[in-house]
Amino acid sequence: QLQLVESGGGSVEAGGSLRLSCAASGYPSSWYSMAWFRQSPGTEREGVAGITTADGRIYADSVKGRFTISRDNAKNTLYLQMNSLKPEDTGMYFCAAAAGSWSLTSAVGFGYWGQGTRVTVSS
Repeated sequence: QLQLVESGGGSVEAGGSLRLSCAASGYPSSWYSMAWFRQSPGTEREGVAGITTADGRIYADSVKGRFTISRDNAKNTLYLQMNSLKPEDTGMYFCAAAAGSWSLTSAVGFGYWGQGTRVTVSS
């Protein structure tokens, strides 16, 4: 079974940067489309960025131009580079993998999830 472990979260001031990592094990991550979701207290889980097995990328409008998703299949690792962070980016960030069809607007297509890493952006 595919297992995902996130790291790289932390606290940063507005305008700062963080790089999240998601290490996959159990199966080659190259077999899966992968994505980052985030969730704040009292809100639904929101898709932030996704990447296909062919390296196609898609972003939520709220992070376009600031966040970059990438993958290193040799290292079985997914990344999220977050620049120009805003307080509204605060939340728990989750790595997810999909074996079939998926959409960034729904968590339904993603069968594998990590435990999350927390990001806090202060103003």
